[in-house]
Amino acid sequence: MKSFKYLLICTLMISSFLLYLPHNVQGAASVSASSAILMEQQSGRVLYEKSAHEKKRIASITKIMTAILAIESGKLDETVTISNNAVGTEGSSIYLQPNEKIKLEDLVYGLMLRSGNDAAVAIAEHVGGSLDGFVFLMNQKAEEIGMENTHFANPHGLDDHENHYSTAYDMALLTQYAMNDDTYKKISGTKVHRAPDPSGDWDRIWKNKNRLLTGLYEHTTGGKTGYTKRAKRTLVTTASKDNLDLIAVTLNGPDDWNDHINMYEHGFNNYNLVTVLQAGTLKKIDDNFYKNKVYVEQDVVYPVTKKEQELFHIKITLQKPKEEWREGNVKPDLVGKATILFDEKRLREVPLYYKGSGKKEDRSFSEHFKNMFSLHIGVGE
Repeated sequence: MKSFKYLLICTLMISSFLLYLPHNVQGAASVSASSAILMEQQSGRVLYEKSAHEKKRIASITKIMTAILAIESGKLDETVTISNNAVGTEGSSIYLQPNEKIKLEDLVYGLMLRSGNDAAVAIAEHVGGSLDGFVFLMNQKAEEIGMENTHFANPHGLDDHENHYSTAYDMALLTQYAMNDDTYKKISGTKVHRAPDPSGDWDRIWKNKNRLLTGLYEHTTGGKTGYTKRAKRTLVTTASKDNLDLIAVTLNGPDDWNDHINMYEHGFNNYNLVTVLQAGTLKKIDDNFYKNKVYVEQDVVYPVTKKEQELFHIKITLQKPKEEWREGNVKPDLVGKATILFDEKRLREVPLYYKGSGKKEDRSFSEHFKNMFSLHIGVGE
């Protein structure tokens, strides 16, 4: 950065950080899908990929975007009146009735567990005001997240538009974003949900279609299934083991349940999540002005193999203190950066802040996510 004068550069040897996708990613077991990806959730590191950036039809995993927009709308407690348009939606259904009144939250459960296309349309109409209005919100959110090879044309994933597509990588990014929302995590990971049935004497009971979650793989924490005649089988799942949180996506995967299990086993058997740079005050800075005053806001964690643990270091670069800082008239805020290197190649930069500046802002997750994403230099290259 041109504004930085290299007053102080501290190199701290760290045996734990990698923001680097090697060309020869360790081979996972055989994957049947035409596109696939395995991503570590916190860092976004890609642990395995196969044609992950190819644009393809995605079927009902579209509903991950529909769900997170409904959740973020803040309207989950509102009552939705079901339109004839929603009831008439083809394909998988939760059998909504015309003019039925149901909570938006229950619609999201029906959307995610039973893949209700009628629920998708009802959600879109209520949250977006219309299908077109909701589709605009979907593409706006996709751009915000960084889904560069994605375009949404409906809220359910049916093959009724030619310009509705995404990639395995983009759907992993979307899931990474969604899994940072506690409500989404809860709904996505729910095996059975009860919702009132206005025309019956008992509740609707919806069992999740995600067979990995309901019994096939014990480490599964959530996900979304999908199928259309043109997209074939699509699947997004999440799994956690030993503090390692993984996301798997397959597009056109005839054996997708086993594809996901094989990718997860590859990830859990070969990678460990380590803390590279701990949140808090940096201790190894001797400059009188900065000593015990420079801090990192959040832990930096990354999944690495044993072979990668001795190749990394961190270089701390701090701005030369200004006279008004030393005199105490003005306190700095952002004062430098921590540059993460792998084999002397720059992989990521983390901002460093000055204690007691009084300028620390409440940075939302969305801002942190954007910063994290923008710093993923070199991933996939």
